[in-house]
Order: sequence, then C-alpha cells, then structure tokens
Amino acid sequence: MGKTALIDEIKKLKKEKNAVILAHCYEHAEIDEVADFVGDSLYLSRQAAKTDADIVVFCGVYFMAETAKILSPNKKVLLPNLSAGCAMADMINLEKIKDFKAKNPSVPVVCYVNSTAEVKSECDICCTSANAVEIVKSLNTDKVLFVPDRNLGGYVQSKISDVEIICYDGCCPIHNDLTVEDVLKQKQANPNAKVLVHPECVKAVTDLADYVGSTTGIMNYVKNSDEKEFIIVTEIGVVERLERDYKDKKFIHISERAICPSMKYIQLEDVLASLKEEKFEISVSEKLIKEAFAPIEKMISVG
Repeated sequence: MGKTALIDEIKKLKKEKNAVILAHCYEHAEIDEVADFVGDSLYLSRQAAKTDADIVVFCGVYFMAETAKILSPNKKVLLPNLSAGCAMADMINLEKIKDFKAKNPSVPVVCYVNSTAEVKSECDICCTSANAVEIVKSLNTDKVLFVPDRNLGGYVQSKISDVEIICYDGCCPIHNDLTVEDVLKQKQANPNAKVLVHPECVKAVTDLADYVGSTTGIMNYVKNSDEKEFIIVTEIGVVERLERDYKDKKFIHISERAICPSMKYIQLEDVLASLKEEKFEISVSEKLIKEAFAPIEKMISVG
C-alpha cells in the first residue's frame, strides 16, 4: 500500500473508531500527517485526556503511552510497536528508586516525566524539561532527589544555588553522547547560527547554548526569532519538522549520532495495524494509576 493510501485508510479508521492519534516530535515526520496532536509527551497525554475519543494511539515510546493511560484511564491506549522503549526510562525501576530513596531518607523526590508509571508512583512530584526549575523551586526545601536524568538535574542545579540536587545516575544516551566538539565544529562552520540545546545534554554542552529548552521550547524559539540560522542540539525529528515548517530558515543538525532508534520504530503501517486490530494495548492497574497520577497532578497544580 502506498503512502497516500495508508494515510487515507488510517484517517478513515480513526474516524470510524473514534480514535485520537498522538505523535511525539522525535517520530518520523510523516506520522504528523495522520496525527491529531504533535508535541512533547506530557502535552500529548493531556490533550488526549481532554478529548472524547475511545481510543488513543500513541506514536512515541512505552512510558509515554503509560502516561496517557494514567491521564485517560477509561480510554483504550495503544502503542503501535512494542519495541519502542526508552533507554533512560529503563535505567531505573521500582527496586532502584526505592534503594535511592532509602539512601537519602526524608528527601522529596522530583521525577522527570520520562519514566515509567512504577517509578512515578514512588515520587513526590513530576517535572518536564520545560518546568523542572520551577518545580524544584516550588518545593521550598534545601535538598531534593532528582530521577532519572542526571543531566536535566544538573541543568536545574546550575539555575538554583540554594537547593542541593542529588541526581540519580541516569541519562538519555542520545543527548548524553553529544559533545562540546560537536557544537564547536558546527559553530565554526556556521558562525552566525544560534545554538539551541536540549537540557538532557551534558552541562559543558548546555553552557555553549544561546537557548536551552524542551523540544517544544526549541521549536517556539525558532518560531519567534528573527534569526535565520540555527544549530539544533537534540534529536533529528525536531530538525525535520523545523525544515518543513520554516523553509526560509537554515537548520544544522548537531550530529548524525543524534537519532533515537526507538523513536523511529513506528511506521505508518504500524499505526494502521494498531488501529485495525486495536493492538498493542497498554495496561496499568487501577492502584498504580492512582499512585502515579498523584505526582503528575501535583506538578500540574504548580502551574
């Protein structure tokens, strides 16, 4: 089946089954053609929760589909390809977070939303890459535990001097692998370009940025900027969408290494099969939904 026929069939089935399709910014850009919402993971889950859809098809990775289920417990949530996992989320589990907490008793835990439902359930409050600084400040404490991303935690620490942030030793391998040399090489070749960096990168890289922010933050920076050249220090999916949407601007992808294999597993064929057969359904127990929702709800209440 050709691409156009695939897209037409997906849209037809989506309407018949009262489904909503979500696409993360790191997915293949062609997925956007059938998606109702495109963006960061928590934004997508919150948008799906506001709809009256019966089925949510999440084109992302496993923990994102879990979050969608937590926020929409009465909807059927599907992940089109079960191979789509997250290396960072897999660096911590229920046993490991309990051990981390035991070594630092009575210290509040801030959990990056890029984590499983089980890990969220053991935390006090969640955060995103966009609001992490604000969330830590909201706790009004002199010490916090931050899981699972040490780089995001380190970035928050660089912005807050009066709170000790004890980071779990996890990271996004894709962002963590990007180096100062990568940035300087591209900056030398493109001296007029603004450097836009995701905070999952190491501190030495974020220190070189003109702007540090989430994927949505980076895209909004481009949208609102009069500049014409940008070095994009995050996953290639962001570059593909920026090139599509702002043809009058130049985008330099930081490195061919900045590609997340898991985010590329889902193809249009998978979306169609998922809708047709209503597979693969994400299941989260009622107890875990309640426990994992609490830190998300607390984050949302902060604003």
